[in-house]
Amino acid sequence: MYIGLYIILAMEPTSKMKRMLDRMAKIERMERGKLCQMTGRTHFNHQTWRNGRNEVRYVPASEVEAIQKAIDGYQTFITLVEQYADEVIRLTRRERQKKKQSGESDL
Repeated sequence: MYIGLYIILAMEPTSKMKRMLDRMAKIERMERGKLCQMTGRTHFNHQTWRNGRNEVRYVPASEVEAIQKAIDGYQTFITLVEQYADEVIRLTRRERQKKKQSGESDL
């Protein structure tokens, strides 16, 4: 959290970065893992990897849609975070390159 806050404060966010942050903030439901339908049964199983273990929770068919939407929300969030990081990295490298070309030192 502090690293992200530092990056936002230390670097003027581009409009692309602002759009990604806005999209992240609009995601209201998230859940890690995946859903698997149990063979020959009406319920599903929600699997997540946590603390070095696979945790399994049985889910009735009536909850599957909501949980799948939450899983999709998490995946969207992770994709946006990766894109945000790519943009910050691109700007960082550009800034470093400019310093190098102008003869400035990082020290």
